[in-house]
Amino acid sequence: MARIVVIGAGMGAMAAAARLAVAGHRVTVYERADTYGGAVRRFERAGFAFDTGPGLLHLPAVWRDFFVKTGKEPLEECVELAQVDPASRHVFADGTAVTLPNASRAGVVSALDEALGAGAGELWGEFLGRARDAWDRSRRPLLEEPLPADTSLFARDPYPALRGGLLRRPARTLAEVGRRELRDPRLAALLESHALAYGFDPATAPASAAVLPYMEQTFGSWYVRGGMRALADAVHERCLARKVEFVLGAEVADVRIEDGRAVGVVLADGRTAEADHVVAGAPVPALYRDQVLPWRSQDEWPHHQSALRTGRVTVCLALRGAREEGAAHRTVVHSPDRAGESAALAAGRPCQRPTVVVLRPDDERLRPAGHEAVTVTATVPAGAGDRTPDDPWAGDATEARAFADRMTAAAEAAVPGLRERLLWREVRTPEDTLRETGSPRVPGPALAGAGGALLPAANVSPVPGVYFAGGWSHPGGGLAHSGMSGALVAGLIVEGADFRGSQ
Repeated sequence: MARIVVIGAGMGAMAAAARLAVAGHRVTVYERADTYGGAVRRFERAGFAFDTGPGLLHLPAVWRDFFVKTGKEPLEECVELAQVDPASRHVFADGTAVTLPNASRAGVVSALDEALGAGAGELWGEFLGRARDAWDRSRRPLLEEPLPADTSLFARDPYPALRGGLLRRPARTLAEVGRRELRDPRLAALLESHALAYGFDPATAPASAAVLPYMEQTFGSWYVRGGMRALADAVHERCLARKVEFVLGAEVADVRIEDGRAVGVVLADGRTAEADHVVAGAPVPALYRDQVLPWRSQDEWPHHQSALRTGRVTVCLALRGAREEGAAHRTVVHSPDRAGESAALAAGRPCQRPTVVVLRPDDERLRPAGHEAVTVTATVPAGAGDRTPDDPWAGDATEARAFADRMTAAAEAAVPGLRERLLWREVRTPEDTLRETGSPRVPGPALAGAGGALLPAANVSPVPGVYFAGGWSHPGGGLAHSGMSGALVAGLIVEGADFRGSQ
């Protein structure tokens, strides 16, 4: 039985902790905050409750596997999981709208033809076929196996080129896929919204980001009753049931290394904890400041995804009156100026007319009777988290309020009578993300292509005995990917160098 210290109580870290405890190890989790879950948080006020992290779950099989492998109770006995149908409604810049069914390619094709005109569905269906090719080429090595020492395999984009004609040259970015292959600007906006939702600017995201809409439309969108925080509660409870010890309010300041190997951690208050293995699910700046781990850039933790400098603004809206019958759970209101939105992201400033995602869960656990709790989110430049004058979120909140005003105005296209129904709102910016998670940014999933620039840090560090789990490590951010990360780290510790990935 090994002594294992886990730094941070995010979803990936907890997934690793429970799996390691089941394997017979003694696991202690140190978390600097006063709660668990990482970015999977909840804001509550006056009987209303809002998810402030992920609002939906994709690839639920990852968490089904977690609950099966760590105990007899399956996922559906630990949380109430519901498929979201329709999966989403999209309101485009020209006023047209389309409602897309959940996990039905034929239904999506039909809906697009009806809303956007004959042929639109066929174009989208053909695109999904190419996205499936990219998924099949990259799924196993990029998501289910440890990241190899030689990552050159992932430098090339797996998204295939169109055959014949002038379009034989492969698309380099997701925006280029939209322009060349989908042609209709509304279909291009639909494509790009999936990248934006994960924090990628379509103008710079590789064409392989096509796997994001493929993943959602193939495996579906799911909601946890009571909000996504209920999933974090269930994972935490599973950890406790497997005798994982949690020490909250305990920040790890450093990892103790002797004879080139990790032997424990040092807490901010000077206490130490011995360990045979250390799993870092949260930043330990001393490792990089002292150049113990040779990252290419030490201005952030970790070095990877340096091109991904985005976070989220979330506006929580408490509304008077009940949700109208037939309202969509999720509506994407597309920016009327995508070029301007992309330019603003590149320049590191909030844009004037953002794309927003409006979530309206029909969940009585989240609001007083006869009212509605709505969240509106937008992808934004996150700033550096250093509170310098050029950080748009670290000032007197004037800019944040103005941006939230624009988000709320955009959300009126999804919520009838929003302005008249508004009781109050709460605005959360990357500053809140920084306070709760240690970084103002939200990590995205691993993507192949782009020369490997969007690959997370490997789960095995250069220092023996130190491992990385969670959204900033392989295979990247998002609830599903974080869960995969925990499974990979547990496998590497339990099975050693012979571990070849999840089954």
